[in-house]
Amino acid sequence: MTASIAVTGSIAWDHIMNFPGRFKDHILSDKLHILNVSFLVGDFRRQRGGCAANIAYALALHGLRPRLVGAAGCDFAPYREWLEEQGVDCEGVCQHDDVATASCFITTDADNNQITCFYPGAMARAAEAPLSGDHALATVSPNDPEAMRAYPRRCRELGLPFLYDPGQQVIALSGEDLVDGLTGAKVVVCNDYELAVVQEKTGRDVAGLLELAEAVVVTLGKEGSRAHLRDGTCVEVPAAPVREVVDPTGCGDAYRGGLVKGIVEGEDWETALRWGTLTAAYCVEVRGTTGYEFTVDRFAERLGGAFASAS
Repeated sequence: MTASIAVTGSIAWDHIMNFPGRFKDHILSDKLHILNVSFLVGDFRRQRGGCAANIAYALALHGLRPRLVGAAGCDFAPYREWLEEQGVDCEGVCQHDDVATASCFITTDADNNQITCFYPGAMARAAEAPLSGDHALATVSPNDPEAMRAYPRRCRELGLPFLYDPGQQVIALSGEDLVDGLTGAKVVVCNDYELAVVQEKTGRDVAGLLELAEAVVVTLGKEGSRAHLRDGTCVEVPAAPVREVVDPTGCGDAYRGGLVKGIVEGEDWETALRWGTLTAAYCVEVRGTTGYEFTVDRFAERLGGAFASAS
């Protein structure tokens, strides 16, 4: 039977804009106390986003049954319809018609500097979304801080294995919050910067984190990823070859989708990390966080070729 995965986290609309100039050319360093700038952007795209929705999409491509658990607003209907067409179960989404879905507004200049504004909207009520224990695994991904505090506890109460993915919310969560979120996790996933913040806030090195979670997976961008295990083993996997780098946005969420596939299929850590990094490679090759596609068979074929020399 196909494994069901509960995916908790943010659901959002991403508004992407590109400014053809450089921000620094329009900001006077001696006038920062009265900063008032406006940028005429060259293009605008509204696209589907949110960490949980991105991960759920990747899981659906891998042939699993993801249930999205979170909060959305009055503008969610077209997004929901699209997700369900992709095989994502949206019954776990609480829709609030008195507020908009969370939205991210990102403007990038010619030097790849970014100015980002985030409106939480319905996400502020994400902790209200129901989570049941009838899943093979749950992910606790970036979300409203209150929801990120609540879901690890619910998973432990339900006896539901979970992946803890604090992501960019490591800044908003306290050391105590992070310790509680890590406790009992099957795996915690961070990039190298996020891991450094977790270590600083908790006062624990990797060995100390492994007293709380069964495994610590660290993504390293083009350098690949590694898994630290309780027996002292460190499994390292290089990044999968990328045909063309188009847009790295969302590749971390794609990685988590592939990693979860490996975990619930009972694969060894090397294989699970390879699935993660190849899923991320697919994402990097297209524009948008859910613009990539593959079939299970095509993924398996490319996986074999991507790591043939390492076998």
